[in-house]
Amino acid sequence: MKKILMLLFVVVSGSAFAQIKMEGIVKDSIGTPLELANVIAINQETNALESYAITNDKGKYVLSLGKNGKYKVQVSYIGLKTFDEAVTTQEADIIKDFTLMPDNSLDAVELTYEMPVTVKGDTLVYNADSFKNGSERKLEDVLKKLPGVEITSDGKIEVEGKEVSKLMVNGKDFFDGDTKLATKNIPSNAVDKVQVLRNYAEVGQLSGVQNNQDNVAINIKLKEGKENFWFGDVTVGAGTAPSPNDELYLVQPKLFYYSPKYSVNVIGDMNNIGEVALTNRDLRNFGGGFRMPSRTSGTNINLGDNGLGGLTNIASAQEVVTKLAAANFSYSPNKALDLSGFLIYNSSRMRTREESYIDYLELEEGAGDVAPDEETTQIGREATNQFLAKLSAAYKPNVNNQLDYDVLARFSDDEERQNLFSSIVGNTNQLDAATPFSINQNLNYYYTLNENNIFAFEAQHLIKDEDPFYNALLVNDPTNNDDTDQDAFDPTAEVLGFNLDQMSYDLNQDRRVKSNQLDAKLDYYNILNSKSNINFTLGTILSNQKFNSNIFQFLDDGTQFEPNPTLLDTNGNLLSTTNDVEYNFSDIYLGVHYRLKSGKFTFTPGVSLHAYSNKNTQDGETLFDDNFFMVLPDFETRIQFKKSESLTLNYRMNTSFTDVTNIAEGLVMNNYNSFQYGNPELQNALSHNVSLFYQSFNLFNYTNVFAGANYSKNIDQIRSLTNFENVIRTGTFFNSAFADESASVFGRVQRTFGKVRASLRANFGYSKINQFVQDTRSVNESFSQTYTPEIRTNFREAPNVTFRYRYSISQNDQGSNTTKFTTNAPSVEFDAYIWNSVSFLTDFSYTEQNNGQGQKDAFRTWNASLRYRKDKDAKWEYSLIAANLLDIDSNISNGANNISVYSSETFVQPRFVTFRLTYTL
Repeated sequence: MKKILMLLFVVVSGSAFAQIKMEGIVKDSIGTPLELANVIAINQETNALESYAITNDKGKYVLSLGKNGKYKVQVSYIGLKTFDEAVTTQEADIIKDFTLMPDNSLDAVELTYEMPVTVKGDTLVYNADSFKNGSERKLEDVLKKLPGVEITSDGKIEVEGKEVSKLMVNGKDFFDGDTKLATKNIPSNAVDKVQVLRNYAEVGQLSGVQNNQDNVAINIKLKEGKENFWFGDVTVGAGTAPSPNDELYLVQPKLFYYSPKYSVNVIGDMNNIGEVALTNRDLRNFGGGFRMPSRTSGTNINLGDNGLGGLTNIASAQEVVTKLAAANFSYSPNKALDLSGFLIYNSSRMRTREESYIDYLELEEGAGDVAPDEETTQIGREATNQFLAKLSAAYKPNVNNQLDYDVLARFSDDEERQNLFSSIVGNTNQLDAATPFSINQNLNYYYTLNENNIFAFEAQHLIKDEDPFYNALLVNDPTNNDDTDQDAFDPTAEVLGFNLDQMSYDLNQDRRVKSNQLDAKLDYYNILNSKSNINFTLGTILSNQKFNSNIFQFLDDGTQFEPNPTLLDTNGNLLSTTNDVEYNFSDIYLGVHYRLKSGKFTFTPGVSLHAYSNKNTQDGETLFDDNFFMVLPDFETRIQFKKSESLTLNYRMNTSFTDVTNIAEGLVMNNYNSFQYGNPELQNALSHNVSLFYQSFNLFNYTNVFAGANYSKNIDQIRSLTNFENVIRTGTFFNSAFADESASVFGRVQRTFGKVRASLRANFGYSKINQFVQDTRSVNESFSQTYTPEIRTNFREAPNVTFRYRYSISQNDQGSNTTKFTTNAPSVEFDAYIWNSVSFLTDFSYTEQNNGQGQKDAFRTWNASLRYRKDKDAKWEYSLIAANLLDIDSNISNGANNISVYSSETFVQPRFVTFRLTYTL
């Protein structure tokens, strides 16, 4: 680590000592300092852009120039004459002011070089070529180099600390704005400008009456010549793996067509090396641009997710085979109508292996561990097929009317088979299968009556049908059913009513969850004056869920056996292994919000009055019927210090309602070692949420700062009451009288020094949760802190390097136990573009975990690629790409949850080396 820090110091200091500083003030003809004037310096020897600056609010600029050089300095400002001057540098810094004169010419100003960054109102425009060095291949490679822009570890885009909600290409949504699909597939050589749209409003009519400061979108402007022509690339590849029987293959066509009237995007991917544009989890969360109308009402109702929620992350699989076919189109037959849609099909097959050791804790001193310690080995195979289709229409005949309609259909066919060996239970074979589908429709209409009155109607309807099936086959010895020599599962099987006189426990469960929900609201905005407006909202949420389940056993002779449990619920009633539940929920609410601008301040107080109805019927009998009112306040204050510096305080009271599976009073089998039964009288939970967010982006010195703090207190939180028999758990739910709390603080400082960009990110977290295990309440407190310094170079001619170091501490206080884990994770990335034809990229990371008791676990990851293209405009590219060069077969992770401390070894894909051929259109 010392060597890495020393090299980092050499890079920074070497860059600094080789340059001098030129600074001064840019004024107009009457001596007024000009903010946001552009200053560029062109190296007269190479005719390349050497440095650039944007003046601050005092008109000051700073350029970093090489010593003993000759430069052409150009100063420009909208509406004033551009000023050029030759400057010769020596060893000393230079101080020089500029005065710009009025320009009455209507001709556009011609600049020798485009400014790398310009500001146009709320839009920040990056000239992509100013940040490229030739090694970039996809959009994400460009975005990583832009000041203030960051690609997170899960592929999302952040700008000034805010997640980008939509990505467009030439003003058209790319797969409904999905950022990850865009960054992984759009070729970098097609990108001309990256426009960051701050304070982005989906609906222009509402831009002046809503707070949009947290909305950020990106629009990619294509280079000239890319319109009205197909562009993109097609990659094919093959390779070898350590096993002689493994032949690697890869086929990735990515084609794009854009014209003013329509666009087509086609993305294909077929490989067995684990390279995917979208993972199974990404597709599960692919919202298609849908947003709930009630998202700001204060009401949250959980419809649950009853599909296969445990699908493995690609990085945690030993073998991955994927197929992806995706197409996106947009068509504008006239200026008033826009049609768009997409089709996505994804298929994946994965093989997994994980070995774990679980140390169950003693939650109360002297009470003993909640369960015996357990070692497990899991070997699994997953198969999933997912299909998504969406069609959208937007009709805008004039500036006062806009009508939008969207329909999204989703279907999947998933199956997971797992062989699990437990040191307590023995060998178990499990099968999870599901074929869920859903149809989501959205209808919006926006009408501007006049300059002071605006109406907005939004409605969304969701139909969802989920049918998970579960099977577990456990070993059993029918001859040892007495209390002194039972198998680990026998006591649980006995109270659940299973037949113990079998050579194996063949347990099965059918489930069916049907959800039908309407979410709609009508907004009226009245603009009182130039500083204030008032908003009235009338909305409703209507939800109906039906849940059926049945647990049964197949005997050795193949007959089906219906168990009769002797297990009692918390009220002393015998539990059933079947469920037939209907759950109806409604919320009718009226909200009012007042928005006032006063100087630097924007105040938005609001309140909503809700009439709730909550009813569930089980086995034809109404078990719970409740109607009540609730008032939910919210408040936001924003201080706009400067155009790019603000502080926002937000408070919101929310109420949450559970889904149907948690109120079903019959038994539900989550898996062979986890059973639950619901509580039909569960009430809503209430939460108080406070957040504070500060952001500043200084274009003068390219300093980007953001920081935030969040606090949440949950009252009447729905908690589980869990009891263990060996490692088999049975639980139910109730509203806890003890409040849970959580708090977090996060921030990042980023500064650019010439060609070097340095940043420091920090995160702190605290949570307090009340848990109830073995009829005992205990308080679980967790603390976490993470620090991530990073330094990155961005040279046009020289190689570039990125150093990153992540240091984190995670501590959990669970009853009488305290666990503490420390992680050190340095990493380095290197890329070089040499001879105007060869790109070499490599990355290395080292992760070490320490459990605080002398045990350290570490793993390393090293990847590299070598690419040849005759020149930047060549059609063919030849690549040699190696993943997991050290051939590491597993990663080790340690952690803790509310009841245990665990250590897991996850087996990953071996070393892959592939040769690839890419043709660029």
